[in-house]
Parts: sequence; C-alpha cells; structure tokens
Amino acid sequence: MLNPESTQIRIVLVEAQGPLNVGSVARIMKNMGLNHLVLVNPQCDPYGVEARKMAVHGAEILEKADIVSTIPEALKGCQRAIATTCLDRSLPIHLENPKHSLPWLLGYPAALIFGREDRGLTNVELNYAQRFIRIQADDSYPSLNLAQAVAICCYELYQAQLNQENSPQSQPNHDSEASLDVLEAYYQDLETILLKIGYLYPHTASSRMEKFRRLYNRAYPSTQEVAMLRGMIRQINWALSNYYGDGT
Repeated sequence: MLNPESTQIRIVLVEAQGPLNVGSVARIMKNMGLNHLVLVNPQCDPYGVEARKMAVHGAEILEKADIVSTIPEALKGCQRAIATTCLDRSLPIHLENPKHSLPWLLGYPAALIFGREDRGLTNVELNYAQRFIRIQADDSYPSLNLAQAVAICCYELYQAQLNQENSPQSQPNHDSEASLDVLEAYYQDLETILLKIGYLYPHTASSRMEKFRRLYNRAYPSTQEVAMLRGMIRQINWALSNYYGDGT
C-alpha cells in the first residue's frame, strides 16, 4: 500500500469523451493506490454502466470523483501540477520523461492532468501546469489511448513512491510554495494591471502572460511572496486612482 502522502495526488481528466476510458482510469488508479479523480467538463456519463464495467473494483473511485467545469477548479488547493502532451507545441516548454519528473509530485497536494482523447490539451490549458511530460512512443504512431497513458503514469508514480519509502528523504515544506489557485488569482490581477497601464495589449495579452507564467512556475513562490506581489498591484491601483484618476 502506498504512503498516505501519495493520496494527495489527483488525476485530472479534461473533457473525457469515452466512458470506457474513464472506467479504465478508475481501475488503474485503484491498482496503484490513487483515489482522487477529477473530471473537467466530462463529455460522457462517468457513472454509467460502461464506465462501471471497466472500473471493476475501482467503481468507488468513480462514485467519489469530483466533476468541475474548469481546470483552475480542478487544481484548487494544489501546489504542483504536471500536464501530459504527446505533441510538440509552439510553446517553448521542455517535455520531460514521466519516470524522471513524476516523483516531483510526491508529498505535495498535486495534480496530473490529461487531455482529450482526440486532441489532448490546448496551449492555453497547458499554461495551468508547471511541468510537462510526454510518453515516448514509436514515431509511426506516438499517440496513446487515454487510459493507457494514465496507466503508465500511475505506474511510474507507484514505483517512485516505493523508491522513496526505501530511501527516506527530508519531508517537503508544504508552506514553502503557494497553491496554484493563489497563483492564478495573482496572474489575473497582474494581467488586469498590465493592460491598464498599457504594458499589455488585448490582442497580445495571452501570449505575453504565458511568459510571465513560465517565469513564476520556475520560481515556485511562497504564499507570502504571492501576497506581497498582490499587495504591490493593489498599491499601483491605489496610485493610479489617486494620482491619475484611473484606478478602480
């Protein structure tokens, strides 16, 4: 049985289309000691006969699954998140091997995000993660079935946990990193103020904010540091209001 710390990791499926896949994911999660499934805007019935048939003894995971509308909702309370992709993207992101990167999630409230069966995650959706993995496969057919991809990653998480138990390390300091929902609120504040002062323009704001997100994702700011940054933005808004009459 896995260390209870591993149960802090949630498996997030974005707009899953096939009930058989969802059921299979619940089964492999049960096999590997994971129990928190989050479904973002599912495009199928995760509680139906087909899903339950594939889940077998993992049906309880389906029953307790959280269903949310957006990825930020799915990541609420998480401090770390890894997204999966099988394609090279226009974003300048580093794609890692699951075996090497997934241990980074252990010991933290964390999420492993999987995209749609037919097209994966969009570039915008990838922005919500801090690191990115790709499962290497033959170039002639590199796209894996959703449930197969989840199975490989859950297995690697299981092995990483076993290795960690056999080689104890210092406990992580959970207070040292801000949660992703706290960071997301800061990003929204930052974008608003940068638009207001003319540093960003509406038609390029999304691409410029991607660069800010990558910068902060590398830094892992603490809750106190994010609070300081948000306080700075509030002060800028106050100054705009009092000195230029342009604040809110």
